[in-house]
Amino acid sequence: MTAPLRIGVCPDFREERWPSMDRVADELLRRLAADPRVQARSICPAFRRRASRVVNRRLAANLDRGLNRLLDYPAHVRRLAGSFDVFHVIDHSYAQLVHRLPADRTIVTCHDLDTFRSVLQPGSEPRSLPFRQMTRHIMSGLAQAALVTCDTGAVRRELIATGLVRPERAVVVPMGVDAVFSSRPDGEADAAVGRLLAPFPTAGTLDLLHVGSVVSRKRIDLLIEMFAALTRTMAGVRLVRVGGPFTTDQQRQAETLGVGHRILVVPPLDDRTLAALYRHAALTLLPSDREGFGLPVIESLACGTPVVATDLDVLREVGGATVEYCPAGDVQAWAGSVRRLLEERSASPRAWTLRQVAGSEWAARYAWSRFAERMTALYLDLAGVPAARRVA
Repeated sequence: MTAPLRIGVCPDFREERWPSMDRVADELLRRLAADPRVQARSICPAFRRRASRVVNRRLAANLDRGLNRLLDYPAHVRRLAGSFDVFHVIDHSYAQLVHRLPADRTIVTCHDLDTFRSVLQPGSEPRSLPFRQMTRHIMSGLAQAALVTCDTGAVRRELIATGLVRPERAVVVPMGVDAVFSSRPDGEADAAVGRLLAPFPTAGTLDLLHVGSVVSRKRIDLLIEMFAALTRTMAGVRLVRVGGPFTTDQQRQAETLGVGHRILVVPPLDDRTLAALYRHAALTLLPSDREGFGLPVIESLACGTPVVATDLDVLREVGGATVEYCPAGDVQAWAGSVRRLLEERSASPRAWTLRQVAGSEWAARYAWSRFAERMTALYLDLAGVPAARRVA
């Protein structure tokens, strides 16, 4: 029997708390484990705490993050360069690893160009000289990779336009949605959501859901302002946000606008509970200025919950005609669209059901199994595996 292809997968450090990147690595590794053609293993080293063991501050945490990313991880993978046939760097912001790997056997997944804005668009994101030098180091690693996969065609076009990667080296491999994200009831998870919301009045309440981080590009400020505008004309709506607490400024904004008591912030949830929360919500909102894919879009649609999202090329590609799109930063347009959809939900049950079905059918085209199968094909291509050995 021919030995399986050895794949070294380079995920993010868990300590960095990027759930979407962790999900990509987890879903890929889980499915590769069932494929006899490959033998995949995560090769991320243990995160070493240095400064943060002494000082519990943001500067210390960033210093530890930099040392682990730029020194420890590259040194670790360099020692493993001869132990695998193909390497896959899951997150483009870790592309510095390519400098210590055999570049001609390394794939990097580029989710967006946000990491590189300080160099590509310095006017929109001014940074220090050391930060820009670090960014150029990461970018040069990306440019050296044998292949770069992109989550969407929109990101691929942006990447090619920078000149970093030639068109023949950039491939679109869409992410997926797990089967747990479904409109089917899950008694245990639905009960968990009931307990999560129990301390807060829910009778007759319509919940609007946001899932994601609070970084500036997610436009939490717009989310809060839009919600405040909506509450002036609609009673019985609440905002539920998953992904950790607001920043101090975001919390202050909510209180100043008088809606702090109508916003429920919950920590990251396991997939089953998150799916149940999607099913419970009336709408999912994604007001980001920039996205690389927008997992909450297809997760919500798969659960039968319509989505309102920013009118971005990426999100239009991912959500198709099943999503309601609003101009970036336009509070009144957002409030008007959300209000109209909530009124449709109440006044036209049949139209609402058709909207839900259309969303679920659209989301069905995204699957982690297809993501893993496409990646495996790229691994085999890169390693020059003959066609006779490619049957699983």
